[in-house]
Amino acid sequence: QVQLVESGGGLVQAGGSLRLSCAASGRTFSSYAMGWFRQGPGKEREFVAATSRSGDGTYYADSVKGRFFISRDNAKNTVYLQMNSLKPEDTAVYYCAARQLGVPGYSDYEYDDWGQGTQVTVSS
Repeated sequence: QVQLVESGGGLVQAGGSLRLSCAASGRTFSSYAMGWFRQGPGKEREFVAATSRSGDGTYYADSVKGRFFISRDNAKNTVYLQMNSLKPEDTAVYYCAARQLGVPGYSDYEYDDWGQGTQVTVSS
């Protein structure tokens, strides 16, 4: 099991950028695939991005492809989500998640451990 703590959310104008961080506890961070999900107002939680254990493989939802970038630093036990060209529809609580299997997944049920979430609000 790994404990996850997100940070970096906030209020930003449309077109702006934010970088989310997710710090993980434990010595086995590099064995986990990591993902970012989000849940907007009145919406179901949805996949945003995921990365393989090494960080070489990255995967994105179509809605964020080319604007968001996921990366990880295994030496720092941290995964990041760089969000550029933000739109009002990106407003949501963003969650990071860890998958023990080590292979990135696109569904929230595939992930084992979750952070508490960080709010991102994009104003028009």
